[in-house]
Amino acid sequence: MLDSKQCEAFLAVAEVGSFDAAGEHLCITPSAVSLRVQALEKYLGQILIIRGRPCVLTQAGQTLLQHLRHTRLMEQNLLQGLMGKSSESEFYKIALASNADSLATWLLPSIQQTLFKEKIVLELKIDDQSHTHTLLETGQVNACITAEEQVMAGCLAQPLGKMRYKMLASAEFVNRWFSGGINREVLRKTPAVIFNHKDLMHSEVLLKGYGLPMQSYPYSFIPATDAFVKAIQLGLGYGMVPELQVQPLLENGILVDIMPEAQLDVPLYWHHWKRQSKQLDVLTETIVESAKQILR
Repeated sequence: MLDSKQCEAFLAVAEVGSFDAAGEHLCITPSAVSLRVQALEKYLGQILIIRGRPCVLTQAGQTLLQHLRHTRLMEQNLLQGLMGKSSESEFYKIALASNADSLATWLLPSIQQTLFKEKIVLELKIDDQSHTHTLLETGQVNACITAEEQVMAGCLAQPLGKMRYKMLASAEFVNRWFSGGINREVLRKTPAVIFNHKDLMHSEVLLKGYGLPMQSYPYSFIPATDAFVKAIQLGLGYGMVPELQVQPLLENGILVDIMPEAQLDVPLYWHHWKRQSKQLDVLTETIVESAKQILR
């Protein structure tokens, strides 16, 4: 049997990233946290955490984290069914992974009422839509929005729809940099705006359409959704933007679609465990139904 205090210490380190912070969270000393984790590692015969700043989970640690998170949610669901909520102030925490563009556009407004009604609080982790699936696989979240269609063992995947991206620039930027049209040589000298190093949409468009690898043109990384759009609006560069986020700017001509042929529809999926809490069941239904109405 797993020791509850040892598992509690392991969970705290896994979630906050250090033994010091875990000690503060549990109101015990960091050395006490370390001793409990070491005892758990000895019992399992596996190293669970690589000590560092921040601490990193081993493969065995990721497997245990996945199990403990899932068990915690199922236990919450069981207690609610047997006893009801213990108090009006009790909330249920659910860890979700989402791509930044969904979070910045449709996700929160879609689930607002469900969060209120079911008394859910979220631990949100943000990553590129091609990488959020890994957070579910390693046990860091209970569900995720991802571009990955492949279903992990023990999980379900439901299609949400497609998020459309367009290559956009401000009208002033077009006049300054593309007055003579867009071609390979012009693009080599024109600054681009890319969300972060995991965002490959822009680079794939230029490589496929113009034979230009990333190192052949200037670009800025701006890894914040609002600032990313603002940078393009201010004329700092051109980039791939979700249509949902900038529809009014397109309609009034502030932003311009400079490469209609580069339009990209990215399919998104909702991945979650087959067995999950009542709260996550309700949240799943809300997200899937809302996405079908909002996405393409």
